Amino acid sequence: MTALMAALLACLLLVSSPAAQALGLPAAYGATVIQPSGLPERAEFDLSAVVERARRENKRLYVYLGANDCRYCRRYEAFLERHQSELLPHFQRDYLLVDLRSSLSVLARSVFIRVGPRLQNYAEFQTAIGDERARQLVYPTVWLLDAQLKPLLQMPSGAGTFETVPEQIEVLQLVQ
Repeated sequence: MTALMAALLACLLLVSSPAAQALGLPAAYGATVIQPSGLPERAEFDLSAVVERARRENKRLYVYLGANDCRYCRRYEAFLERHQSELLPHFQRDYLLVDLRSSLSVLARSVFIRVGPRLQNYAEFQTAIGDERARQLVYPTVWLLDAQLKPLLQMPSGAGTFETVPEQIEVLQLVQ
């Protein structure tokens, strides 16, 4: 085997390893993963199916917008992984999890959210759901919404999001 072939094989093994694929919310949480369409000009996320499912199942939505190259996203996802035995029952009882996959190169002006026939840019969506953050796209971002897309709790975003299990449980229980 040539050195080039060995290097290629090593890269292939690294890329296919579970650690390399562990981007986004941990699989145990059963999140609906939504990849954006329209790249690279725009990142359109279609929430229509999950909103309809939340209405049918009388569930809340935990919408997570993470970036595949965001260290704070990886930190939050690792936190969820480490504490899944404590947190998973709280998520499963009341929420449908939605994992919107993005990258740091996707800017707010390129993000669009679709629910049914209604397509809104990021700032319009934030306004429509009552998000008081300054229409900035910060990773990670979490929205807690009811099945009518009404906000349940104003959420923090970015670094330092939910550092402890009690904090995360308070958020899920909508404790201000």
